[in-house]
Amino acid sequence: MKHVAITGNIGSGKTWVSQLFAEHLGIAVFDSDRETKLLYGLPDVVEAMEAHFGEGLYDPDGNLRNARLAQLLFDDPEALRFVEQLLYPILFDRFDDWAEAHADQPYVLFESAIVMEKRLESRFEAIVMVTASEATRLRRVMLRNRCSEAVVRQRMALQWPEDLKCALADYVITHEADDENAALLRQIRRVHRALCGL
Repeated sequence: MKHVAITGNIGSGKTWVSQLFAEHLGIAVFDSDRETKLLYGLPDVVEAMEAHFGEGLYDPDGNLRNARLAQLLFDDPEALRFVEQLLYPILFDRFDDWAEAHADQPYVLFESAIVMEKRLESRFEAIVMVTASEATRLRRVMLRNRCSEAVVRQRMALQWPEDLKCALADYVITHEADDENAALLRQIRRVHRALCGL
């Protein structure tokens, strides 16, 4: 059973494409963003985070103050490195256990926007890149997050260029339309057949 990463820059629609793999082909998808958020609540992680960053990172109910953490990580590369070194081993232990529970499938998908930026390629047998034009990605994120173009472009600047990621990926799915459509499903099924060795 293969471990396959599915990635894409902000606004590319990788989450939607991942859902289509699940709904139409029955492929299990590991949402790394959602799982990472859950890790912040683990007692050992809370203890390590407060020891490193001081109190105040969590509210009185024990919930992570996301905006405060985001600012810390944005301003300090060393802080980001600390958090990644703390969380990634736990995250991938969970992924490995989860994948084992889906061992009857030909492959499973690990959904993450930052596979290449974090040099995680070696953990996977293949990488699927979901891509869309810059204009499409801008429009999607501005609508979804109700934010300005400048804010979206700031976030885009933190990710590698799409053309570089596409060159490094094993498979590329172009996702310009905002709905489920025949052309998109054909691409997904083509990648599925390749991953299954058909």
